[in-house]
Amino acid sequence: MSPTLIKNALIVNEGKVFEADLRIKNQRIEHIASEIPATPADDIYEANGCYLMPGMIDDQVHFREPGLTHKGSIASESRAAVAGGITSYMEMPNVNPATTTISALENKYALAANSSLANYAFYLGATEDNLEQIKLLDPKRHCGLKVFMGASTGDLLVENPTALEPIFREAPTLIVTHCESGPIMDANKAKMLQSKGTLTIEDHPIIRDTEACYASSSYAVGLAKRYNSQLHVLHITTAQELRLFDAGPVAGKAITAEACVHHLWFTDQDYAQRGNFIKCNPAIKSKQDRDALMQALHTGQIDIIATDHAPHTLAEKQTDYESAPAGLPLVQHALLSLMDHVHHGRLGLNQVVEKTAHNPAIRYAVSDRGFIREGYYADLVMIDPDLPTVVTDQSALYKCAWTPFSGHTFKSRIMGTWVNGQQVYNGKNIIDVASAAMPLVFNR
Repeated sequence: MSPTLIKNALIVNEGKVFEADLRIKNQRIEHIASEIPATPADDIYEANGCYLMPGMIDDQVHFREPGLTHKGSIASESRAAVAGGITSYMEMPNVNPATTTISALENKYALAANSSLANYAFYLGATEDNLEQIKLLDPKRHCGLKVFMGASTGDLLVENPTALEPIFREAPTLIVTHCESGPIMDANKAKMLQSKGTLTIEDHPIIRDTEACYASSSYAVGLAKRYNSQLHVLHITTAQELRLFDAGPVAGKAITAEACVHHLWFTDQDYAQRGNFIKCNPAIKSKQDRDALMQALHTGQIDIIATDHAPHTLAEKQTDYESAPAGLPLVQHALLSLMDHVHHGRLGLNQVVEKTAHNPAIRYAVSDRGFIREGYYADLVMIDPDLPTVVTDQSALYKCAWTPFSGHTFKSRIMGTWVNGQQVYNGKNIIDVASAAMPLVFNR
C-alpha cells in the first residue's frame, strides 16, 4: 500500500478544527502538520477544505448474519456503513441462531474476516442460563455482553432477577442493555385492546411508554451500582430516564448512556407519514423527549451517539402494525443526519466527533482508534459540509433497498472513507479492499 497524503483538510479532532495535511503510511497516521511535502511515492488526495474527522465507531448495529441474510449481511451492511463514514462497528447477538456461546461468537468473527469492509467486534448475548459462557468472554477481544431486559423473545429475553444479578456480578466485560419493561408493555397493550379492536403505529409509543423504559433502565442502573458493574444503557428515548445518568466527560464513568440518530431526528408526529418504516424499539417518542435527548448531549448525560441499524425487507415493513418488525436501516446516513443538526445549530461539529468517535473509543477502551493522532490507525471520513446529498431508496446501499430518510436532502456529503489507511469509499463508489478491515482490540 503506497503512502497517502491528504492535503489541505480541516481536521476536526479533540475539540479543535484546524487546517493541516496528513500522511498515512502502513495503515496508520504517520504525520500531521500544517504543510507536508509530497514524495514520489505518495498517493495525493486534495481535501480542498473539507472536514477530515475520525471515522464513526458505531457501538450498536444489527447486520443480520448468520441466519437472517435476506434482510442484510456483514458484507452488504458494512459497505453501506463505510459509505456513511462509519469505520468500525459492534454487532448484536439477535441473529439465527442467537450468539449465546463463545463458539457462535467466534464464528461471527470468522464471517467478518472474510467479508467486512469496516472494522468489527461482536457482542455475546446473555440468556438466563449461559453464565458460564459469559465468564469466558475475553475483555481484550470481545466488545461486551448484550442483555435484553425486555423487548426480545426466546432465550435472549432476561428479566428474572435470579438470572440478572449473577450476570451483573460476574460479567468480565462492559454490559450493554436494552431496557423496556415487558410486564408494563403487556399491561399497556391489554388496556389499549380493551378500547380498540386493532392497534396502529400511533399506538407504538403508548405501549412502549416512558414508564416501561424508566422502570427497566432504573433497574439496570440499580443492579450496576449494587455490583459495581460497567454498564452502558443503549438507545435512551425519554426525558425521565436522563436523571439516571451523571453529566460530564465519559472518562471514568462506570454507568453511561447512548442516544441513536433516529431518536434525535424523528418524533411521534412522523408516524402518520412514515408508518412502520420508523417502527423501532424503543419507540420514537415526543418532540419534548427528543429535545431533552439533544440537551443531554450537551450536558454529557448522553455519552455516545449510535445507530441501532436494523434492516428489514420492504415486504416485512409493508404489513399491518403488529406484524411489522421493529428496526430501521441507518448506517449510510447517520453522520449526515448529525451534520444537519450542526447546520441548524443544534449540535457542534466537535460534539459530533466526540459522541461518535472519541467517546466510543474511550468507553470501550478501543486500541489506537477514535482520534486523529500520529500512530493511530487511519480510520477517517472526509465530509464536504456544503455539498448536498439527495436521499432516495434507489441510492441506499442496504440489502433491504430502502431508507427512512428517502425524500430528504442532507446539507452535507461524505467525500471519502479510509479504514486502516485504505480508501474504501471515494464519495461515489465503494472500493472493495479485501484486507482493509480488522477486528477491534480493547485495552482492558
